[in-house]
Amino acid sequence: MSCCSPSLELAESDDRAITTDVRGEALRHAGRLAEDGTATYVFSVPSVHCGACIAAIEGALRPLDGVVSVRVNLTLRRLTVVLASADVSPLPIAATLARLGYPGTPVDLGDLGDLARQKESAKLLTALGIAGFAAANVMLLSVSVWSGADAATRDLFHLISALIAVPAVAVAGQVFFRSAFAALRAGQLNMDVPIALALALSLVMSLAESLTGGAEAYFDAAVTLTFFLLVGRYLDQLMRERARSAVLGIARLAARGAIRVEGAEQFYVPIDEVRPGMRLRVPAGDRMPVDARILEGSSELDRSLVTGESEPVLAAAGMRVEAGVLNLSGPLEVEALSAAGDSFLAEIMAMMEAAEQGRGAYVRVADRAARLYAPVVHLVAAAAFLGWLIASGGDWYHALTIAIAVLIVTCPCALGLAVPVVHVVGAARLFDAGILMKDGSALERLAEIDTVVFDKTGTLTTGTPRLAATDLRDGAESDAARALAARSSHPASLAIRDGLPGGAEPLLEAVREVPGFGVEARIGGRNARLGRPAWVAEIAARPDAGAGSATSSGSVAFAFEGGQIAGFTLDEQLREGAANAVATLAEAHLPVEILSGDGRAPVARAAAALGIDRFSSERTPGDKIARIRQLQAAGHHVLMVGDGLNDAPSLAAGDVSMAPASACDAGRLAADFVFTRDSLEAVPFVVAVARRARGLVRGNFALAILYNVIAVPLAVAGHVTPLVAAIAMSASSIVVVANSLRLSRGSKLAGRPARAAAPTPHRSADRQGLDVELAA
Repeated sequence: MSCCSPSLELAESDDRAITTDVRGEALRHAGRLAEDGTATYVFSVPSVHCGACIAAIEGALRPLDGVVSVRVNLTLRRLTVVLASADVSPLPIAATLARLGYPGTPVDLGDLGDLARQKESAKLLTALGIAGFAAANVMLLSVSVWSGADAATRDLFHLISALIAVPAVAVAGQVFFRSAFAALRAGQLNMDVPIALALALSLVMSLAESLTGGAEAYFDAAVTLTFFLLVGRYLDQLMRERARSAVLGIARLAARGAIRVEGAEQFYVPIDEVRPGMRLRVPAGDRMPVDARILEGSSELDRSLVTGESEPVLAAAGMRVEAGVLNLSGPLEVEALSAAGDSFLAEIMAMMEAAEQGRGAYVRVADRAARLYAPVVHLVAAAAFLGWLIASGGDWYHALTIAIAVLIVTCPCALGLAVPVVHVVGAARLFDAGILMKDGSALERLAEIDTVVFDKTGTLTTGTPRLAATDLRDGAESDAARALAARSSHPASLAIRDGLPGGAEPLLEAVREVPGFGVEARIGGRNARLGRPAWVAEIAARPDAGAGSATSSGSVAFAFEGGQIAGFTLDEQLREGAANAVATLAEAHLPVEILSGDGRAPVARAAAALGIDRFSSERTPGDKIARIRQLQAAGHHVLMVGDGLNDAPSLAAGDVSMAPASACDAGRLAADFVFTRDSLEAVPFVVAVARRARGLVRGNFALAILYNVIAVPLAVAGHVTPLVAAIAMSASSIVVVANSLRLSRGSKLAGRPARAAAPTPHRSADRQGLDVELAA
């Protein structure tokens, strides 16, 4: 279960950091001024864990003087505050956060926020290990006591259990004790208060029983409860940190500076000092620092960031290029058209952050229940204590024992495991199938999808061109073209080399590759070219010379000097399992659509080969997001599958997303699922697992509710001792875990034989198994 307040130690340490590092002008410089005069400040708030944390922070900051808006991003754990003007001091914001127990660090002042998150994760992992070790040993001792050990042995085992459990709970349970103390100090209740109270009372009562020779002790309940709760806390922390890395992955592509050109001089300037109109030099291998217009130079550009297509594009004077575009083969001089904050790359980052913020609206059932759980549990336990104190004639020991039993039996362990255990089992099953799950809540969202949107290049297709057709006239031309293609590493050249039949390789002289045009050499005393049709046509025979046409029927051409042009038609190969995946999704009543930045002709060919009726071409990242938003506005839940950097914003905008392992870093980081094997059948497979997981989660909630409906009245009635309550609590957890393990059964994608894609695939036994699960 998620906590609703941070630990006290973290609050105190970060408060010292704020006092030292962000006073006065240092904090003011972290703000960003807008044209309307407002100032925006972004704080890293690593202690935010749930919806109640967000409500507490936003509710406390909104009434402050000069605050225009407040918004907390749970995934990124960032607080964005807009102040009315630059004259409004941000110091009250930092002070209020520290007072609430959610210390914040301005993101522009260093890595203190990241260090705090790393420190918190390390503490949780250490606490989890301590609690797990202690739980295993105390349970072994408890089994001996339950088996009927005599009084002397029982008392010895109780004392040994105390020596293990008390320090273990004291150390591992700090996250709960400090959170509960911080909440009480602020005059609030959270879910950690009854947990801390149950742990403390059970330890005190158990120590009293052990020291007085009593028959019952509850050390096993205390340490086991601590372990299970820490499991859920750590998994939640880990998943959110991985989700947060998506925006950081794109940020790493941004240039730190640029080479400015002034006359004959060149010098480096920080990226924040680049202004529109500056003349910049971009060496080969560097990315464009800002949106710019090419002035001079010859090179090829990798514009996959914008279009998703990996095929290089010839750079030409006057061409507009976006920030983040990779310059491949030669230096370029460009004119800056924007500042770094207004560039295309900054726009993609802003879209991703907006999409991630939208996901924060998905509040889990456990988080919503947190607001009611703590007061209800306290009221029930207090009522049981007072009722039995009166009924027993003032026997406070008996009344307190029943109150402890109520606190233990109402422990949210089963409810807390209802979701994370299913996620862990689901992640293991997906891992066996070569699918990595980065966010457990994605299984919940994936089970609700009713529309699937695919990118084309690199997703439905492999992104690697292949030779589809050629009009070469004889073996000599074929041998020459293949020899020229072997001298280049361009994807089109590799496709021609691999697609033409092998033969005797001619002798090539004066070989040279012209960036952006092709390869040229002398063969048998004649020049020969392979590359762009217009460039090849320069040496080919002219039509009026009677030597044939100087035009090519393909996207790549070849010709001998004075000879006729031969064309090569290249197309893309469908990804393995693409047709089967699309057919399975269609049979499960999940409509499929293509959104691609490629031209209409290749997109239409891929759609026809896969039997997809709805497709769009030449779509920018903004266009893709607009289409996804349109579908969502119509009530659809969208699964986005893509691979390119240009797909990262749309991957984040979809209700849930997938990407192949071959995707760019930003694409993989933005996706909720990454499939490491080539087959696209991973898509219907993970949908099938998600739908089954949804059913198991609902079953787990039903079991947890049934357990409380039966156990709580019995505990209040005095029919349950703390020991029985601990056993019942553990049993409910075991039942939930056993139910969750059912997800590991069934057909698996791993190890199935590869099948060639076809427009109308056959129905194999594995396909039938997937169909059954999708229909579930």
